[in-house]
Amino acid sequence: MIVTKYLPKSINDYYDGFFVKGHPRSLEAKRNIAGSFLIKGVSIAISLVMVPMTINYVNPSQYGIWLTLSSIIAWVSFFDIGFTNGFRNKFAIALSEGNTLLARHYVSTTYLTLSAIFVTVWILFCISNFWIDWGSILNIDSVAASEVSIVAIIVFTYFCMQFVLKILTTIITADQKPATASLIDTLSQILSLVLIFLLTKYTRGSLINLSIALSVSPIIVLVIASFWFFSHNYKAYKPSLKFAKFNYIKDLLNLGFIFFIIQIAGIIQYQTTNFLIAHYFGTYEVTSYNIAYKYFSVLGMAFSILILPFWSAVTEAYQKSDITWIIEAKNKYLKIWMLLLIFGLSMLVMSSRVYDLWIGKAVVNIPFQVSLWTFIFTISAAFTSIYVSITNGIGAIRLQFYICMISPVIFLGTSYLFIKYFSWGITSILIASVLSNINGIIVAPIQCNKILKGQKGIWIK
Repeated sequence: MIVTKYLPKSINDYYDGFFVKGHPRSLEAKRNIAGSFLIKGVSIAISLVMVPMTINYVNPSQYGIWLTLSSIIAWVSFFDIGFTNGFRNKFAIALSEGNTLLARHYVSTTYLTLSAIFVTVWILFCISNFWIDWGSILNIDSVAASEVSIVAIIVFTYFCMQFVLKILTTIITADQKPATASLIDTLSQILSLVLIFLLTKYTRGSLINLSIALSVSPIIVLVIASFWFFSHNYKAYKPSLKFAKFNYIKDLLNLGFIFFIIQIAGIIQYQTTNFLIAHYFGTYEVTSYNIAYKYFSVLGMAFSILILPFWSAVTEAYQKSDITWIIEAKNKYLKIWMLLLIFGLSMLVMSSRVYDLWIGKAVVNIPFQVSLWTFIFTISAAFTSIYVSITNGIGAIRLQFYICMISPVIFLGTSYLFIKYFSWGITSILIASVLSNINGIIVAPIQCNKILKGQKGIWIK
């Protein structure tokens, strides 16, 4: 290659061995991982810069309101009914079989169905918002609640539009090009950063202005990206009403509905954290937790770059009965996870000093226990993602479905117990999140090992 002929021989050999030689599926994943690291590096930097900038634009309590409201409205993903995840697997299978027509049917049907769902949901929310008491829900005064009511409409509109528009990034990811999908997200963040910077320079702190800036940026980028990709790279799959077939809805929902129940369990366990903290401890504590979460999310984001191509790659490998490749990839991910654990421990030791340099001394108080349990939650979620990517890619999700019927009950029950009777503060919710992850920490690893050894029964359903 022209790019490598000027490199020293050792580097050139390494480049060839890593990016040129090997299994085509692995090479595709490596190239995307390398690209994703560069893109996500920018994304992480922007994310870290935006936290103090946003807090300074409003204040810690208002920032906590924004975070909590966003988490609550994220529950709108209930209405996805598992379509996106079901579509991702079906689209990946159609691609592996070279069935372009079937892939386009899936794309068009998914766009039409989700558009109809979220337009209906948006209208119902706009009507019901007049009667929602945001003051009681978020534990804030009536003046702030009236502003939140407007913000809720803005944020809800964004979430509904995003769910339809992000079908594009699902298509790109299913095509095993997650670096490209990450680039779209990063461009959205760059635009958000620019808009927030302009707000800090030319306007006074306003929750409404902040919500508009953070909501409109991803929509603009996704709309432009959709026009581009469906005119170029994915022209063969361009959504069209004539290719939307209602008989494919059942096909997508057969797998998608189980993903939907799993998704609900995930939302209850992870998206209610901000709400529970705000309700029991106030919106200031939401900001405290989210600073720790943003800090340790560097670990999660780094690992997500590596794991993102794995799901769709597993789908293709399993379709072609290439179990050896899946086992080898799984073992490599476990070794990387061990390195991540060691690096995360060093981040934990330095956390208080980093908070002072990053946010500023005495701006927000973050107890060490919050950092500790946020770290444990993040590192356990990374471990979980290895095995869940395999079961999701294979489509063996029925066991996960059964476990997810009880894990939210465990989460809410232990959260209430730890808050009310043990008085462990906001760490109660973080500890409950880790303890309730039965599937990811215990069941999924056992299930994967059984499947990869060729066992059937409940493991493969």
